[in-house]
Amino acid sequence: MPEEIFVKEELNDKLREECGVFGIYDFDGGNVAETIYYGLLSLQHRGQESCGIAVSDTNGPKGKILSSRDMGLVNESFSSKKLGKLVGDIGVGHVRYSTAGSSTRENAQPLVLNYVKGTLGFAHNGNLVNAPELRRELEYTGAIFQTTIDSEVIAYHVARERLNSRTVEEAVARAMAKIRGAYALVIMSPRKLIGARDPFGFKPLCIGKRDNTYILASESCALDTIDAEFIRDVEPGEIVTISPEKGIESDRSMCISPEKHGRCIFEYIYFARPDSRLDGVSVYQSRILSGKYLAMDSPVEADLVVGVPESGNVAALGYSLQSGIPYGQAFVKNTYIGRTFIKPGQKSRENSVQVKLNAIREAVDGKRIVMIDDSIVRGTTSDRIVRMLRDAGAREVHMRVSAPPFLWPCYFGTDVPAREQLIAHNRTTEEIRQVIGADTLGYLRLERLKEMVGGIGICEGCFTGKYPIEPPKEDIRGEFEA
Repeated sequence: MPEEIFVKEELNDKLREECGVFGIYDFDGGNVAETIYYGLLSLQHRGQESCGIAVSDTNGPKGKILSSRDMGLVNESFSSKKLGKLVGDIGVGHVRYSTAGSSTRENAQPLVLNYVKGTLGFAHNGNLVNAPELRRELEYTGAIFQTTIDSEVIAYHVARERLNSRTVEEAVARAMAKIRGAYALVIMSPRKLIGARDPFGFKPLCIGKRDNTYILASESCALDTIDAEFIRDVEPGEIVTISPEKGIESDRSMCISPEKHGRCIFEYIYFARPDSRLDGVSVYQSRILSGKYLAMDSPVEADLVVGVPESGNVAALGYSLQSGIPYGQAFVKNTYIGRTFIKPGQKSRENSVQVKLNAIREAVDGKRIVMIDDSIVRGTTSDRIVRMLRDAGAREVHMRVSAPPFLWPCYFGTDVPAREQLIAHNRTTEEIRQVIGADTLGYLRLERLKEMVGGIGICEGCFTGKYPIEPPKEDIRGEFEA
């Protein structure tokens, strides 16, 4: 009897974003748990491994926080009954995806801290590069950690700085001066909602408003879901403090020049929902442009342009619009497979890729196909998807990738693996083409990245090895991730 192995969706050779964060404060005193629930549903694509909600009643006992965290999807973790018990007018929520070895309930967020100055509800998206040394510093002064995530390291530093600060937001600013890396933070204190981004802007965060309620969210699509108005993005390095007395206050003391910004380019290529706008840039339009650039720089004669669902679909449409080759659907994706499923055993004939994806024979039979995908990481499934099209009768398969080749790992919250595991490491494009079995292969040119996002500052480290900040000297990913 083959052993049943539960595996994450890395089998599909896709990148993973770490987290999505959501915060809300209803100045009129209404309960916010249900709104957080719907906000997290709209951010579910950013993490499907665990989720949580924490709320507080600003008119009740000061500092009392009610919270619920669980493994799995948002709609699996929260019932109407459970939401009904989370009574409060201020709250934070979180969805999470972890890297190997840290998929535990203890690591689910939001974190709730009780300390001498009161309580904090804390949600974080990103990775710190100096988490190990900050963690050791705290441990040697008596701190006891309940998790293995660097989010707890940040929370401890905020709590420690609060002891010598006039306000929570001042404590956040002092903690930001110590931490290095990628972070979007949403913090709930007894009477304030605080949002902060790292100075490079690796991770997105925006502000919304609905009636007399203010919202912080990783993406603008979460605001649309709850019928809130988009106000603006939190700027890289900015701390915003939201309270009934002063509305939105801003501290930009940690901001740096826009030329140094390093937004994660994969928010625009893959992670974010197409209906979101991040830092003034439409994700949908960015992907349309990436497809158009591929058609301009890597043209080919073909009968049909298709995308690998879901992330390749919009870029495929862009390729079609530029090339004039018809756009169509070649794959059916099984949307009912979760982020984790049982891998077919060695003696089983089931293909783990075909469990998730299948080709439509009537769409591709006898045709020359241009297949657009957002990336090739390890290359472990691209060959099977190419073969899937050929088995369905495709005469030719020309693969186009809406990103440059991965040559370096990521340390800032995206699980690009070590160099040795990357198919592009020590291989030419022609050698990769042979490995995956495509007739031709073309990548997006590096210089096109800034063009597709309107020239804003981005991080290209996973393609060039040049990071906005110095990476850690040792690869600690998987041990201190968000």
